[in-house]
Amino acid sequence: MDSQPRPDSWDTVSAGLVTASSYTKRVVLKSLVGRSDGGLALVGQRVVIGGWVKSSKEVKKEQPPPAAIVPASLPRAGGEAAGNRDVTCTEIIQSRITIFRKIINALSGATNVPVREKTDSAIQKPTLPSPSTLYFLINDGSCVASLQVVVDSSISWLPASQLLPFGTCIVAEGILREPSSPGKHVVELKTEKLLHIGTVDPDKYPLSKKQLPLHVLRDHSHFRPRTTTVASVTRVHSALNLGTHKFFQDHGFQYVQVPIITSTDAEGFSEMFQVTTLFKDAGKEESEAIIDTDVVKLDVLKAAVKVKSQKVEELKRSESNREALVAAIRDLNKTNELASQLESRQKSKAENFTKADKSKIPEDFFSRQAYLTVSGRLHLESYACALGNVYTFGPRFRADKVENVRHVAEMWNVESEMAFSDLEGAMNCAYDYFKFLCKYILENCSEDIKFISKRVDKNVSARLELMAFNSIAKLSYAEAVALLQKIVDKTFETKPELGMALTTEHLSYLADEVYKGPMVIYNYPKAQKPFYVRLNDDGNTVAAFDVVVPTVGILITGSQDEERFDKLFARIKELSLPKEQYEWYLDLRRHGTVKHAGFSLRFDLMVLYVVGLPDVRDSIPFPRRWGKQLVD
Repeated sequence: MDSQPRPDSWDTVSAGLVTASSYTKRVVLKSLVGRSDGGLALVGQRVVIGGWVKSSKEVKKEQPPPAAIVPASLPRAGGEAAGNRDVTCTEIIQSRITIFRKIINALSGATNVPVREKTDSAIQKPTLPSPSTLYFLINDGSCVASLQVVVDSSISWLPASQLLPFGTCIVAEGILREPSSPGKHVVELKTEKLLHIGTVDPDKYPLSKKQLPLHVLRDHSHFRPRTTTVASVTRVHSALNLGTHKFFQDHGFQYVQVPIITSTDAEGFSEMFQVTTLFKDAGKEESEAIIDTDVVKLDVLKAAVKVKSQKVEELKRSESNREALVAAIRDLNKTNELASQLESRQKSKAENFTKADKSKIPEDFFSRQAYLTVSGRLHLESYACALGNVYTFGPRFRADKVENVRHVAEMWNVESEMAFSDLEGAMNCAYDYFKFLCKYILENCSEDIKFISKRVDKNVSARLELMAFNSIAKLSYAEAVALLQKIVDKTFETKPELGMALTTEHLSYLADEVYKGPMVIYNYPKAQKPFYVRLNDDGNTVAAFDVVVPTVGILITGSQDEERFDKLFARIKELSLPKEQYEWYLDLRRHGTVKHAGFSLRFDLMVLYVVGLPDVRDSIPFPRRWGKQLVD
């Protein structure tokens, strides 16, 4: 096989009708196979492409048989006379050498002597690989479609076996042409040069041609974007991001970055992640002691409990050897008791460590307790009171220890705040934004939506069209409860009552069964909403709203915020919130107060709604959830 040294650099290729990127010196596949004609008009163009192998095959080339030595007196194949070529004496002797050996052996009386048919048969000649043609489907992540790339094995500096595996990265230069065999491909690339080959180890590479379940891919978050499904979801995610900025910029909003680290609980009742540097220094030895002794022992005991529980279950199923079952249960109970005692002791040590640590807060990085923010709306208000309409987009953190397909520890929110606005204005803006995003995806991600319709949710296109062009139902919290109480053909796990929080089951029934589309619920009891929401005239409800959509539930949460100093101060006092945390926030009411309203869209749930996936962890590039050890 002819070998070609690996190039040190890639040359920029002029593509005529297509333009190579000035940053990567290649043509993205979307500009080739993503065209309406599938790239047919580009036949004959020279391009450089790069991507990862989605599928491959090798077709061996037929080799002509070696020419045989034929005696001069015999006719050649096809009737050609051998006399057309002179035969040398050496060739005649070589053709008769086997006969001469047999005669010599017979005269000498030798028997069972192996005959060497060829004098050079003992010499091991290197076996050269048969020439072949390699066919690849290459995808570079720019679109759903892949490009067929044809490579002659002779131009590769690596054997075909290292090019063929799923996931191999290939950069190739060649000519676009119509496929030699008609099929589903409109064009293919006839490779003239291989510029780069990034090999994979098939035994260790976690992905394969076979479609893997999404829950399996979560354990390989650094590789899963290479799958077609996750790549499509990511492109939709990116489009929703761009659509978000377009909507707010087109409506006169200014983009503001709000802090991720804050000393303020934006809701007054959140589970927050604390930010500290104290654990690096103070109490390090005690912290390590807790980890090195009790935690290790507790892990061992918990593992033993699991094993002994399985043994008990096996004995119960066997319905025999009752004495062994009683002994196993006694052993399991004893192990559980030891684990409980050790867990209690560990918790006590940790609490004592925390109490001792609090005394050193002035030595901490910020000289006070600091947290990862759960919402940016409080900080956003300060800019709304100067610029009018503002928005932000960033990560929000909640330390709730829950297992939920709609919640992880880090989720991104789009938040807006509008000065001189009220509850009605915020509700209208929120729903216009939601409708805009649905329409934007239909117009800008049509190929990905088609693929998602086949692979994930066949109703995704119809659902987005319905959301983009229909109006929305609005009802108060009291009306929603009354409606649920009238339902006779459905028994809810939690009976709906005034004053109680509507459960996921309640909201799903209203959105999926009653309205069969999105709806807005507003004027909630004040106990269910954050302290800063404006108190209504009845003194019991607040000007808050939720946009509820089918399959997902609450997607947008918004409110008109309390602009009256006395009402806000009374609410902070009523909830026993630390007043010093909110002095800066109260200042906005002391000086130049104004009516204002806003909302937060849970961006990751919006992606989930658009693509129809069941679990939010599959719509987030690197999900962080409770109980899951970080590996990336």
